[in-house]
Amino acid sequence: MTTYDPIELKRIRWRSRRGLLELDLVLEKFFAGPFDQLAPAQIDAYRQLLDLPDTDFLDVVNGKADLDDPELMDIVAILRSL
Repeated sequence: MTTYDPIELKRIRWRSRRGLLELDLVLEKFFAGPFDQLAPAQIDAYRQLLDLPDTDFLDVVNGKADLDDPELMDIVAILRSL
């Protein structure tokens, strides 16, 4: 488990800016709400999602695809609820 300092959290927010408007809109809601309540392990999982290409990430968020990792899917469930 990692503890995140404010600078690292800003980096995560910056990496969350994507090339697809639909995905950006979901991620803006995510940062406006649930992100600040995430545990460090959940932030770690979210960082792994950021490694996905934009189109794959959008497919996962929209429910067109799922991931095998349950920790990642916990974050995906939050994103899908927005």
